[in-house]
Amino acid sequence: MKPIAIFNDFLANLKMWYRSKGTVFWAILFPILLMLIFGAIYQGQGDVTVSLHVQDLDETEISEEFISNLGERLKIETIPSDVDGDNYISDNNIRSALIIPEGFESSIQSAYLGSNESIPLSLSLDPTRESVNGIIRGVLGGTVQGWNNDISGAREVLSYQETSVTAEEFKFIDFFMPGVIGITVMTSTIYGTIFRNTKYRKWGILSKLSTTPFSRWEYLVSKMLFMTFISFFSTFLIIIVGVFVWDISVTIDVYLFIIVISTAFAFSGMGMLISRFVKEEETADSAAGAVTFPQMFLAGTFFPLEVMPSYLSSFARVLPLYYVNEGLRDSMIYEDGSGALFNTAIIFSIAAVLFVVGALATKWTE
Repeated sequence: MKPIAIFNDFLANLKMWYRSKGTVFWAILFPILLMLIFGAIYQGQGDVTVSLHVQDLDETEISEEFISNLGERLKIETIPSDVDGDNYISDNNIRSALIIPEGFESSIQSAYLGSNESIPLSLSLDPTRESVNGIIRGVLGGTVQGWNNDISGAREVLSYQETSVTAEEFKFIDFFMPGVIGITVMTSTIYGTIFRNTKYRKWGILSKLSTTPFSRWEYLVSKMLFMTFISFFSTFLIIIVGVFVWDISVTIDVYLFIIVISTAFAFSGMGMLISRFVKEEETADSAAGAVTFPQMFLAGTFFPLEVMPSYLSSFARVLPLYYVNEGLRDSMIYEDGSGALFNTAIIFSIAAVLFVVGALATKWTE
């Protein structure tokens, strides 16, 4: 065995590694980004503010004290006591709510005197937000247990019954599938646009096209037709798997088509802008990854924004993918027409701006 030969081969591999910018990116920046993003999310778990809507039908000092205990770890939003709680939750698209019944105080006082009376609270949660639901259950369960210990030495005086905020039971996979569509369309269009434009520029294809009757806008339209086709192919492939493998109930309406088309145009425009500054094919993957990776984890694809620190959730709301995910969920899963319209309008506007700016930035010659 020749140590010098081994050492020289090691040096040769090291040189090949650092000359490949894409490899260096994924080896160094990828784990750094991973730690920064998830560190920021989970490091701030103790400071995360999760909202819980509460309707106090008892309106007594003891019920207010109970709500105050919950408010030490949750952000309490009040539901008026003079409205029908179930209708109010449905009409205002509330995702988590607790209803304290009338007679709460008198039942507590009776329990102190030895009564076996039990007080059931009504907790309504959105089944698709398990990360948030876990926090709410933990806080409510701990508070209930603490009160039971004080009142009766751990006998179950207070308890809560959990129901869904929607008439139809949803699963986490229902929340997840639209996010998969969003990140699939985003990655395919951004990677495809950046790689293609960089390769065409390097090979001189773009400059050669300027000498042909094929105009720049014809070139862009043809490429966008292709990217839109790929986007819809991926979308319906994901829907087919979701429906036949996971038994997901999906609504296909006009919003779905507008959102997918807008997403393809928005991220293609973003890719055109980025490729304006990417000079080598080797750096195309790194540039695309730097844009797509943070959006995958910060735009509400895998978990709701409520589990993030406030500064991250605020940042997420400026990301185009956030509105894609929310629009697809409102359209396909929740059948929320107003929410789908709002998010569709936003992503359509973003697409119009990004595509036009990206198209103008795409030059035939350098």
